[in-house]
Amino acid sequence: MASSNPGPSGSNIYSKHSDRMAKLRELKSRRTEATKQNHQEVVAEDKRSKLPANWEAKKARADWIISSETRRKEAADRGEDYDKVKLLDIGADEAERNDRKNRMKNPDKGFSGFEQATVRQYNRLVKDIKPNMEQYDTAKETLGEAFYPGKNTIVHGLHKDTPEAVNRMVEDLHKQIEKREKYSRRRRHDDDAEIDYINERNMRFNKKLDRFYGEYTTEIKQNLERGTAI
Repeated sequence: MASSNPGPSGSNIYSKHSDRMAKLRELKSRRTEATKQNHQEVVAEDKRSKLPANWEAKKARADWIISSETRRKEAADRGEDYDKVKLLDIGADEAERNDRKNRMKNPDKGFSGFEQATVRQYNRLVKDIKPNMEQYDTAKETLGEAFYPGKNTIVHGLHKDTPEAVNRMVEDLHKQIEKREKYSRRRRHDDDAEIDYINERNMRFNKKLDRFYGEYTTEIKQNLERGTAI
């Protein structure tokens, strides 16, 4: 005797099979996309690990400088003074804080050592450099991994100085020569000053001694001149 409940038709079986295959393809597509994203994250993380420790701070400062120069140019095109316009966006608290910092900051701390003098010279030169992000990106793409050299990377011949960089170096050297000549000029001789030296070099040495030890040796010097020293 035939059953009263007919089995599933062929169309229903084919529909379920199609749905399962579609879900399987979707899962495979998601897995492929996840694998691709994971690989991109690994590559990006590897690049970040090779960057200098202060790379983000330097890039942020470079972006700020470029943005500031753009706003300055736009203000100049409008015939406005950018230094005055940007003050409109600074609050009273921030302006007071900046003014307090400027009063506490001493731009010239004097010569305390060759290392500190070298650091000051480096910071001055870096401050005058305006980064070109287009050249930066071009060099990074051209050099590849050599753009962030390690201890085993040979960088000789990879980097080429631009004419602008060479001209900037020459201009800075001329400024250093002019400044050196200014501070090394011959001082005018004072006929009324006391002569206690035998030549100019000895005069400078005696002045240096007097600057540091004059308050302790004044009485001894006077006794020697009077002939009453013991």
